[in-house]
Amino acid sequence: MMKKLTLLLLFALVLTAPKGFSQTMKTYPYAERDTLQLYLDFYTPETVNDSTICIVYVFGGGFVGGHRDGDFEKAYFKQLVDEGFQVAAIDYRLGLKGVKGLGVTNSKPLEVAVNMAVEDAISAIAYLLKHSKGLKINKDWIVMVGSSAGAITSLQTDYALCNGLLNADLLPDDFRLAGVVSYAGAIYWSKGKVKYEKHNPAPTMLYHGMADGLVPYNKLKFFKIGFYGTNSLVKRFEKFGYPYFARRFEDYGHSVAMAGPLTVDDLVWFCRHYVYGKEQLQVDGTYRQLDKSKMPEHDVYSFRELYK
Repeated sequence: MMKKLTLLLLFALVLTAPKGFSQTMKTYPYAERDTLQLYLDFYTPETVNDSTICIVYVFGGGFVGGHRDGDFEKAYFKQLVDEGFQVAAIDYRLGLKGVKGLGVTNSKPLEVAVNMAVEDAISAIAYLLKHSKGLKINKDWIVMVGSSAGAITSLQTDYALCNGLLNADLLPDDFRLAGVVSYAGAIYWSKGKVKYEKHNPAPTMLYHGMADGLVPYNKLKFFKIGFYGTNSLVKRFEKFGYPYFARRFEDYGHSVAMAGPLTVDDLVWFCRHYVYGKEQLQVDGTYRQLDKSKMPEHDVYSFRELYK
């Protein structure tokens, strides 16, 4: 696993997508926001039944860039579809594009950007539910997966649904995500500690580099405003008995956001036990002795450098 992860961090940015999918992919417009049309690409495996899990994938890019259909993403989707998952890869508005000087004392733009992305993600889920019959989606088996800004969006979407925030009322009262998977994500909250008021969080799988300088592994806090990463969230999950699966990578930074393609086996295991089996497990692991000198350049980017 560690050898594979090292190779991923060295070569992830030069991965090329497969020339074509043997499975079906169709693109649908799901919402219009600020005169911007938002789309989702829906990938379908050859065989779909009532137990097929639909993954809603949210790409990364610091809320300033990224694409739902980049080469890295397409290669990852092929892996997921080959494992029998449906994949809905969604657009969302990039709320930090052009923003400068973002930091602890100027965090409002981040809050706005996260909320915009979450509103779009909820709208995408609403579209999938509305068209579930035609798309052959089982509403009980929808799992959100995200990388970096997409991981923040995925965690924050579940947080909004569990607390009745933003446009959560677009979805039925009894709707719950079956799972959330975060590759280097966090939750932004401006009202103190992270609390799931109305519903418990979905079973959550968390990957994070312990030296991440872009999305905090622990937390950034200024009075009641906080940006809560994997280590902080795990403490809350442990305290209240929420199911989670965490993988921490010592000496690695934000490149762990790219670990999706090498952790598909973990995702399959997670879905078997947490989603289908509804097992209330708390699984945690830390990986050490990684060669920090081999981290790619983007691995040492800091929050301040990206938004200077």
